[in-house]
Amino acid sequence: MKTKYEDKNISANNFEQCTKCTICTAYCPVVEVNPLYPGPKQAGPDGERYRLKEPMYYDMGLKYCLNCKRCEVACPSGVRIGDIIALAKAKNGPKIPKLRDVVLANTDFVGSVATVVAPVVNTTLRMGAVKKVMDVTLGVDHHRTMPAYASQKFTTWFRKEAAAKQREFERSVTYFHGCYANYNYPQLGKDLVKLLNAIGYGVNLMEGERCCGVAKIVNGLMKDATRDAKRNIGQMRRAVEMGDQIVTTSSTCTFTLRDEYEHVLGLDNSDVRDSISLATRFIYRLVESGQVRLAFREDFRMRAAYHSACHIEKLGWSIYSTTLLKMIPGMELIMLPSQCCGIAGTYGFKKENYKYSQAIGRPLFDHIEKLGVEIVTTECETCKWQIEMSTSAKVMNPISILAEAIDVEKTRELNK
Repeated sequence: MKTKYEDKNISANNFEQCTKCTICTAYCPVVEVNPLYPGPKQAGPDGERYRLKEPMYYDMGLKYCLNCKRCEVACPSGVRIGDIIALAKAKNGPKIPKLRDVVLANTDFVGSVATVVAPVVNTTLRMGAVKKVMDVTLGVDHHRTMPAYASQKFTTWFRKEAAAKQREFERSVTYFHGCYANYNYPQLGKDLVKLLNAIGYGVNLMEGERCCGVAKIVNGLMKDATRDAKRNIGQMRRAVEMGDQIVTTSSTCTFTLRDEYEHVLGLDNSDVRDSISLATRFIYRLVESGQVRLAFREDFRMRAAYHSACHIEKLGWSIYSTTLLKMIPGMELIMLPSQCCGIAGTYGFKKENYKYSQAIGRPLFDHIEKLGVEIVTTECETCKWQIEMSTSAKVMNPISILAEAIDVEKTRELNK
């Protein structure tokens, strides 16, 4: 039985609106460094015209697409070029994924196992010999620094330390924590709970939350992505029926939940889409409307550079994070040029992509080092891994900076 994405008419992705202006190609970060990639216009709208007539015209060079969506941001006609390419890869690309791609895409399974023995896993993944073996056998480039896993999942901490306290609040939100906050960096989830509690909001978690699915989508595991997406949509519907907004701390998770579920997987999420918001956008709207007031520590000082990750560029939501950060009296915020860092989720882990990944990000890395900032802030976790591996800067999510800067007691008093 075919899945919805296989039955979906590609014309729904409006490729006929392409005017062949090639602006998307000019903005594509891959074209500049990789001559094997045909570019978004040729790979997307142009190629689809051929593929609809004869699938043999599928170009294997499409595997080099980052799925960064910068082509869609640049397109004056609103063509969903990245979606066209993603669907073309799913329909016409290799039908049997590599073991490496399956491992990289199954973040819930890998994360659940790794957190149980996190010290062993983290030590092992740092060993040069192990990285060489992974390079040869799996095709995970040995130059790549692998992300560390936490010994305790965020969900475990939440149930033990925070869940009971959330019932004290009259207002609440439901937090889609994603894989990164759950398995790699639970502190981000803790920071969000601290911040939301300070402004008078309790936090609920989705029962049985699954990965947003972006890793499965880009690695061709569409049936698995669709299964997980259906579960998430069902849980989000329950949250909305309960009166909650759904907040996230990852720009990519946010974009996937809101847009990729419909455009790539062909699932109807229209009844919950507008209830899904990046946490900084949710908080900013409360502050801007006068419903919430923030108080910050008088001794807080930070000089940070803001990196606008690709998927938040697509959402157009960086303004919410940067405006909140600029509200902090002790914050000096520098805006970095809008550039892709090159990692694009699992893309930069793959041996065949690694050199292109680093070449794409090089101008950004050089700019960060030239500025001499100790902190870079961004809403994307994989951008964090890439920038920390490739520069001397530490990367923090805007939510973590706000949680560090906020005066909890004064904020609570202001919002009583």
